[in-house]
Amino acid sequence: MKIIFAGTPEFAVPSLQKLLDLGHDVCAVYTQPDRPSGRGQHLQPPPVKVLALAHNIPVLQPLTLKTEDEFQTFQAFNADLMVVVAYGMILPQTILDVPRLGCINGHGSLLPRWRGAAPIQRAVIEGDSETGVTIMQIVKKLDAGNMLHKEIYAIKPTDTSAMVHDELSQLSAIGLEKVLTQIENGTLHAEPQDENLVTYATKLTKEEAVIDWTQSAKTLVRKIHGLNPWPVAHTLYNDLVMKIWNAEFLNEPTNLSIGQARCNSKTLDVATGEGFVRIHELQLPNGKRMSATAFLAAHDLNGATLG
Repeated sequence: MKIIFAGTPEFAVPSLQKLLDLGHDVCAVYTQPDRPSGRGQHLQPPPVKVLALAHNIPVLQPLTLKTEDEFQTFQAFNADLMVVVAYGMILPQTILDVPRLGCINGHGSLLPRWRGAAPIQRAVIEGDSETGVTIMQIVKKLDAGNMLHKEIYAIKPTDTSAMVHDELSQLSAIGLEKVLTQIENGTLHAEPQDENLVTYATKLTKEEAVIDWTQSAKTLVRKIHGLNPWPVAHTLYNDLVMKIWNAEFLNEPTNLSIGQARCNSKTLDVATGEGFVRIHELQLPNGKRMSATAFLAAHDLNGATLG
């Protein structure tokens, strides 16, 4: 098939690679404009652009697809299908109507649960037992199209959003291959979403990364994992912001004050409203991420209060 691919971050790379591996004619790649990144704030190309250029695929990076010029450019590719994975731009109806076989999207949740901006993170934060990728038809309403296929991933208690992201990135490619085969064989089945089951994954904010130790240990660990790699849950230690990257909850009673640390040479536990949070990986300002064991070799937190 002749396919236009639209995607931007690392999450979308395996899906584009899958289209290439399957031998489809990827006639164009749409991606977000290059953005400043790193300490020097130099312009960096999106990961999808890097892969596309390595395969000599035309790359387009418009700020909008709503202009007549962009519509004409898109239409001229005469694509059979548009595949979208984490593109980061709303597509106007005029664009959706162009490809002969329509437009499909790989979305990082089990729709209709977690439509919206941060589906992976919200699934982890809310303690969902599973998530996955839904391949769906794209309609004008956000993430509301008919579902074509689902790949399911069981969330482990140790999973961070970063880990789940990487798993779903691969599952998106697997799901796309199955759907493209069904399209070619004429066996595709579209299932409408149940609007009564819809939940929305609101955008993450820096404000919600502040740890409230009065919450239960189980809730806080889900939050710590869900906010990794951004914005990273944090607390205060000696008036310094301590980022907490990884932890586990200990479901045991505590007679310590809320936020008080209990530690030995290897483990760092913090009392919460219910149970302890055992911190595994942390970071202080201008420092590197390190294990709690390494941190305790230079800091005595026993009895200290965080927050």
